[in-house]
Amino acid sequence: MKFEISESDRKRAQLPHNLLISGLFGFNLLMAPAVLALKLGMIGLLIPLFSTGALIMYLYLRSRQSTIWFVDAHWRLAFRNSRWLMRGYAVTAVLVFVAWLVSLTAHNPSMGHIIWTALTRIAILPTLAGVMITAITEASAISLATKHEVPDELVASFPPPG
Repeated sequence: MKFEISESDRKRAQLPHNLLISGLFGFNLLMAPAVLALKLGMIGLLIPLFSTGALIMYLYLRSRQSTIWFVDAHWRLAFRNSRWLMRGYAVTAVLVFVAWLVSLTAHNPSMGHIIWTALTRIAILPTLAGVMITAITEASAISLATKHEVPDELVASFPPPG
């Protein structure tokens, strides 16, 4: 649905999408490989997880504030799009836990390390898929804000005033 808004409101509506995309690339696509390159181990991968979690929490808290309806709708849209990333992290967490359990069953410690390494590399794929899906949906959301639009299903669940 298209709305008549000012240029400053349009820019304010793009902010949550730009923030989320910057976080995606900064925390997930740059920081995660850097943590692996620095050999901080699996504990080091908690840094991007907590950074992304803090960003998503900020999006959630800001989406609950009330300012200009069009801007608020785009904060809600950014949070809604970030759920893909949260799902990816959740599936990755389950797969890492399963990898840990499987590696514990190995009779030879070096075989357990090989199993752990192989399965954790596979377990990261759902998070990467979540990053890519979120990036695509956010690029679309930036376009919507530029065109002064809000998705119809968001308008139905968060109707404009008056």
